[in-house]
Amino acid sequence: MSQSRPIGTALAALVLLTAYASPAFAAERRFVIAAVEPKGGVTVDLEPFPATTLPEGGGYVLKVPDDNGRWEVSAYVWMPSQIVVNQGDQVILEFVGINGAAHPTTIEGYEQTVTVHRGEVATVTLTADRPGVFAISCATHQPSMVGELVVLAHP
Repeated sequence: MSQSRPIGTALAALVLLTAYASPAFAAERRFVIAAVEPKGGVTVDLEPFPATTLPEGGGYVLKVPDDNGRWEVSAYVWMPSQIVVNQGDQVILEFVGINGAAHPTTIEGYEQTVTVHRGEVATVTLTADRPGVFAISCATHQPSMVGELVVLAHP
């Protein structure tokens, strides 16, 4: 009887491990990711126009003061900027274009590319088959429009 307990325990552990690693435990995960451009503005009598420059690229926009002294700043971003899934999950990313005419986008490490247009939804479906952190980048709006797909490894 003492021999059957260790064998039974080992067998139960093997069945549990096999079940956990099987695709049956993978989930379908769906996310909506918005391409947005948060903005802020003020007049120079309340806040002076910045003397420093923003990083180069199309990700940041700094508009000089107009005739009324109003200036604005904006940045293109993904919202949410981080997606966390488990290894093995079937992942559906629905990118919706809110601001900006077009966002040519790549999910690095998964070789997925899509162009997100304002007023449209572009869908990417992938299996999160390897753990790691993978950049979701818009080629037009660098350096600010970069998100992450985080794939957590099985324990």
